[in-house]
Amino acid sequence: VRGCSPTPMKLRDAPSACPSLWRCLPCPPAELRLDLVLSSGQSFRWWESSPGAWTGVLGSRVWTLRQDGDRLWYTVYGEEDEHEEEEERDGCPAKAARLDAAETDRILRDYFQLDVGLSALYRAWGAADPLFRKVAKDFPGVRVLRQDPVECLFSFICTSNNHISRITAMIERLCQAFGRRLCCLDSRPFHAFPSLSALTGADAEAQLRALGFGYRAKFVSGSARAIAEGLGSEGLCQLRTAPYAEARRVLCALPGVGAKVADCVCLLSLDKAEAVPVDTHVWHIARQRYGVALSGKSLTPRAYQEIGDFFRGLWGPRAGWAQAV
Repeated sequence: VRGCSPTPMKLRDAPSACPSLWRCLPCPPAELRLDLVLSSGQSFRWWESSPGAWTGVLGSRVWTLRQDGDRLWYTVYGEEDEHEEEEERDGCPAKAARLDAAETDRILRDYFQLDVGLSALYRAWGAADPLFRKVAKDFPGVRVLRQDPVECLFSFICTSNNHISRITAMIERLCQAFGRRLCCLDSRPFHAFPSLSALTGADAEAQLRALGFGYRAKFVSGSARAIAEGLGSEGLCQLRTAPYAEARRVLCALPGVGAKVADCVCLLSLDKAEAVPVDTHVWHIARQRYGVALSGKSLTPRAYQEIGDFFRGLWGPRAGWAQAV
């Protein structure tokens, strides 16, 4: 790519993971800050592979992303089995010929929801909320990801009573044990997120317990079976077109899914921008910083609903996006 400043990761394990050419999308920092979004606990499959460069799995491909001024640069690595077939004929080709540039652009635009103008939303939220206006100056470019619903659901089942670094390690072990191997970069293997069928095996719960999932093992395997025997992965995706209350109700019927996990999944994968995940931190903020009068002295289901309704009234139809900031 002419004038391309970023360079790919060193590929000591080549030829198992040759990159495509670097491509870029126009994207100013006010619309997206990779460092804030990819480390914020929305997704757990990205790591800072070198200063300013983020590598992770998206759409069963391994990507490296970085920002340079008003451009979002990316490269995509091919899968090992595909590449080995090519190697027999052509040596170690870049994967550009196999990947349609318009499709990779579309995947990134969809994942980061770049068609949503963030700067205008910041202005509207700031006009409605002086506290938001004060905080937002230090946190530009925080937007909500649009993730695969299956990956998002099972990732957030793992978040209960947990913290980001431990959740990230758990998801990595889950993918290594149940997911298809994609490629290897700098001696680090990358795997796809497990399919629903991979998590429904008879010994899945025992395997998950051996991987350190504890009581969450029962919820992961139980929810996988419930979805497989019920609405299926396609039905889960179709909740994107259902009303927010309906999607939330369906999710809360799954093992290990309470109101907060359901709202995280609604917001981060099911296009419910009005979903406001509430935990004890948000409960304290609502009471202490916003003076919300709540029934009861703890985060009861009623208080949870009252807090969500308050912020939806304050911030509008994309209240979940404002809460992310």
